[in-house]
Amino acid sequence: MTLLNHHAEGSASAPPLLLGPSLGTSYALWDAVAPELSISHRVVRWDLPGHGGSAAGLIGAGATVADLAALVLALADSLGIERFAYAGVSLGGAVGLHLAVHHPQRLSSLAVICSSAHFNGSRPWEERAALVRREGLAGLAENADARWFAGDFTVPRLVRDHRDADPEAYAACCDALAAFDLRDRLAEIAVPTLLVAGREDPATPPAHLREIADAVPRATLVELPGASHLAPAQCPEAMLTALRAHVGRGAPRGMAVRREVLGDAHVDRAQARQTSFTARFQDFISRYAWGEIWTDPTLSRRERSMITLTALVAHGHYDELAMHVRAARRGGLTPEEIGAVLLQTAVYCGVPAANSAFATAQRVLAEEEDSV
Repeated sequence: MTLLNHHAEGSASAPPLLLGPSLGTSYALWDAVAPELSISHRVVRWDLPGHGGSAAGLIGAGATVADLAALVLALADSLGIERFAYAGVSLGGAVGLHLAVHHPQRLSSLAVICSSAHFNGSRPWEERAALVRREGLAGLAENADARWFAGDFTVPRLVRDHRDADPEAYAACCDALAAFDLRDRLAEIAVPTLLVAGREDPATPPAHLREIADAVPRATLVELPGASHLAPAQCPEAMLTALRAHVGRGAPRGMAVRREVLGDAHVDRAQARQTSFTARFQDFISRYAWGEIWTDPTLSRRERSMITLTALVAHGHYDELAMHVRAARRGGLTPEEIGAVLLQTAVYCGVPAANSAFATAQRVLAEEEDSV
């Protein structure tokens, strides 16, 4: 199967974040934002059919947003990405809304930027599709700046990509916008949702984003002064601030899980010892170890405790082992189960390592008995 053209950056082991474009643009829309987001995420930006490097034949006349969402899921599957954060602009935002309603198990969070749950009815898009099929894209590209940006701002690369897009694929995307209306399904969206509106956006004014924010439970709405329709290009710093706060939600949740597993006393001691030198490391632990890995429902906490005990024995981290023996007991593992895990390590990690591990665990379990 032919896939959407895409560009990936960031560590392959980092949490995935997919970025969707607006009609008429390529993934260059995210040039000023994606590299910064890739510091903490595996960022994958994609091109619409017939835009940038994506094949025009991926969609045809009468296409729907569901068709585009299916192409995004196929891309994610090809990259081995099961669950991902998603952010999209305009038509890319509509794709995100569709995914959140129809494929919620695939999303960890959603950001809808300068977009809408409907695009002012079908007629304007049917007329634009007919115009493009008849005359091509040169005329529309000439006034792209006025539709996309506030003031004298422009991005020549994006205007060029608009002019160079395939007319039939562009028209098929217009067909998708004409048929799109998810207003009656917004209340079903359960993933953490951010709405970003450009105050100067004539295509999807802030009222469109407010409508979504009012309907989606616990959604957050941000309005960017000075931004028009392509906010990531015109206001990248503000866009970064909003997206980092949204996709980085793992830290507060991570701290809660850290306390549940390790106990308040341990975490309080760690926080009390924190300095400006260690603060970023503590944030890293809370955000990724506890906010991403320990919150993943694929494995139970009992299973994660067993794996963690084994890994600590393998690397000889006996101070950490003592901490996680206590955590394992908090999580419901019995002394017999902990002993069975350590016995397994004798086979695969070596008898000397297991010997030290048994001594550490025995001390912790004895302390537990003494405190009862």
